[in-house]
Amino acid sequence: MTWFVYILHCSNGSFYVGHTGSVEKRFVRHRSGAGARHTAQQPPDQVVLTEAFPTEIEAIRRERQLKGWSRAKKQALIAGDLQTLRHLARRHL
Repeated sequence: MTWFVYILHCSNGSFYVGHTGSVEKRFVRHRSGAGARHTAQQPPDQVVLTEAFPTEIEAIRRERQLKGWSRAKKQALIAGDLQTLRHLARRHL
């Protein structure tokens, strides 16, 4: 089974990071208010990033990593702006 890490853009402009075996099903749960406290209060309007992993353990590791990132780093990742992402990563070493 393939596992995914996903980032949702929420109604207040925030991002929500999670992992799942089915991004589509999980997004529906988030939209219905049953996904997580954050998305129940700030419903997501779109999935802005997905990354696939062969195991749930790898997906969880990546999810935890992304949850620790600043908003700017998440935005650079979503935009595919690797130069900015590298710059932001170096600033925090």
